[in-house]
Amino acid sequence: MNGVAAQSNVAQAVKETTRKRVRRSGTHLAGYIFISPWLIGFILLTLWPIAQSFYLSFTEYSLLEQPVWTGVSNYTAIFTNDATFTKSLAVTFIFVLFSVPLKLFFSLLVAVALNKNIRGMNLYRTAIYFPSLIGGSIAVAALWRNMFGVDGYINQVLAWFGIHGIGWISNPHTSLGTLILLNTWQFGSTMVIFLAGLKQIPQELYESASVDGAGKVRKFMNITLPMLSPVMFFNLILGIIGSFQTFTAAFIITKGGPINSTYVYALFLYEKAFKHYQMGYASALAWVLLVIVGVLTAINFFASRYWVFYESSAEGGKGK
Repeated sequence: MNGVAAQSNVAQAVKETTRKRVRRSGTHLAGYIFISPWLIGFILLTLWPIAQSFYLSFTEYSLLEQPVWTGVSNYTAIFTNDATFTKSLAVTFIFVLFSVPLKLFFSLLVAVALNKNIRGMNLYRTAIYFPSLIGGSIAVAALWRNMFGVDGYINQVLAWFGIHGIGWISNPHTSLGTLILLNTWQFGSTMVIFLAGLKQIPQELYESASVDGAGKVRKFMNITLPMLSPVMFFNLILGIIGSFQTFTAAFIITKGGPINSTYVYALFLYEKAFKHYQMGYASALAWVLLVIVGVLTAINFFASRYWVFYESSAEGGKGK
């Protein structure tokens, strides 16, 4: 009797396990059905183009003919026989080197100024954030070109003070500066992220510092900056990635000139692909840019352990 009961219990346990597996598989299937629109879009619009781009980077492809496999010849030509690649990369690095810190500085400065409970503050925040909504558009780039033209609004204002005829865009020494200024002006999104980070800093820290006699500068340096460093690191990474991809402003405002002083990497890649129809070469350029941005991101993640503070860190100090 005991043997029969044991067999019955085993059979019941097997049935129960089977039912649970069926329920779980049904739940998994329902989950896959719900995410299928995103999954299909990701495969067709993201994963497949990435794979195609990687393949095309090893071919000679002009959009008008079938791609021909050439191995690493595109990459060899980029690093050994293309002076324009070096020039565009240098221009892009200068753009990133100046625009990213300036954008972080002004966005943090404005965020601190707007982190106050005064009448109409929401209106001020909206007005300052608004340029970021339209900042990457062709219309704003065209407006910027008119503002900094020889007969533009900036020179008209300077003429009141006896300063005439500055070619902000036509001068190779100042043309890149106009693009950096435009990118800095679009600090609204970064400012909003900083503002959200400021809201998360416990007010008790400032109150304790006030009891100890700390002034505003000391509070900012010893409390605000350390507590805000993860947000700053996040904005830094996004700023670097976005600046390396800048295109619209250079294409609309300067066309890469004068004397290639604003010939950023993305513009170089675009012209190789859609002006010279060297799609395989352009794909190789895109993968080189991906590697460069990836290396810089990895370096920043490694360096972040020395300056990014995480409150939940085991040592209560630098992030790891």
